[in-house]
Amino acid sequence: MSSFTCLNCGVRFATAEMQREHYKTHWHRYNLKRKLAELPPVSVEEFEKRVIQQKSDDAAAQQDQSLYCKACRKVFKSKNAHDNHLDSRKHQDNLKRYLEQASQESAAAAGSSSATAMDAEIEVTVKSTRAAERAAAAAEDEAQDEDMEDVDSDEWEDVEFDNPIERNGCIFCPHESEDLLSNIKHMSVKHSFFIPDAEYCVDVEGLLAYLAEKVCRDYICLWCNERGRTFYSVDAVRNHMTEKGHCKMLHEGAALAEYVDFFDYSTSYPDHEEGMDVDAELETPQAIDGDEYQLVLPSGNVIGHRSLLRYYKQRINPNRAVVVKKSTQKLHKVLAQYRSLGWTSTQQEAAARNARDMHVMKRQQAKLMQQVGVKANKLQQHYRPQVNF
Repeated sequence: MSSFTCLNCGVRFATAEMQREHYKTHWHRYNLKRKLAELPPVSVEEFEKRVIQQKSDDAAAQQDQSLYCKACRKVFKSKNAHDNHLDSRKHQDNLKRYLEQASQESAAAAGSSSATAMDAEIEVTVKSTRAAERAAAAAEDEAQDEDMEDVDSDEWEDVEFDNPIERNGCIFCPHESEDLLSNIKHMSVKHSFFIPDAEYCVDVEGLLAYLAEKVCRDYICLWCNERGRTFYSVDAVRNHMTEKGHCKMLHEGAALAEYVDFFDYSTSYPDHEEGMDVDAELETPQAIDGDEYQLVLPSGNVIGHRSLLRYYKQRINPNRAVVVKKSTQKLHKVLAQYRSLGWTSTQQEAAARNARDMHVMKRQQAKLMQQVGVKANKLQQHYRPQVNF
């Protein structure tokens, strides 16, 4: 008895009719595609298992459909993005307009606007909740960088910053004072905020305005100074500074370069004279006078012999007061308020150390700017080089 076979699937048939019917099945077509891909054929049992698995995967994919906001007509790929969208102001406005439109249509049809508006709101909420539950399992496996919604460019608004110092407002709370001096006194008494090296500050109002921008616009703690946690609102950064006691400036180390435009330590230099340029190059001394144990420099400084080191190391009256020259009336009032609260003037050693640090930073900044300028001139192709031409 002759048999009919399918070489592709590796099966035999009793009649030609059964063979022709086999050629029309999905199993045979599946094995043909595997043959084109140079893969071995599968049995009918394995094929049925794969069909069942594919159907279950399709059903699961259909259940895990993307989240949809009916009020805004937007689709979201994760639960976190959908939740962030529900908290946005644009969604609240669209939801309000959607409910008003639904209530008007229902009032025209049934004469009952309140019930229809409530039903529409419940429908939107229920659909969003069900969709969020279906996508909860898939959202857990996503990366943490998807926690925030990808906001479209048209959702951003350019908001002009309202500096609280311009309206005599406090940096650390919503309190507003009558004038700048009252505001400084409030911040000193209420929040224990003091301006470091206040006698060397040449722009008090500008310094406070800059600090207000850091806190109220950039949400940066004055003491942590971009080293700590990140804040997303002015209330959050204010609560952090109040609770942690960070209502103070970081005025040491590399942070000195940030406030270099608001301070002038030239008056703390031992050889400072009125109208003297502190960045000017010093002339080479012509002669040095002295004797066996000391050397007197042209500036008046004395260099002693090392055998007298123990005497030169003595520090007599280190807390010597520094005379403030050319201080504005506003700065005098600020210092008077600080002294009434128990503040003492800055030690001259600390002021001199800060002055040296700022002087070095200014020179380094000027050097870097010069290097950038030279490199930029080299990049200009329309200038003819003066060498090698």
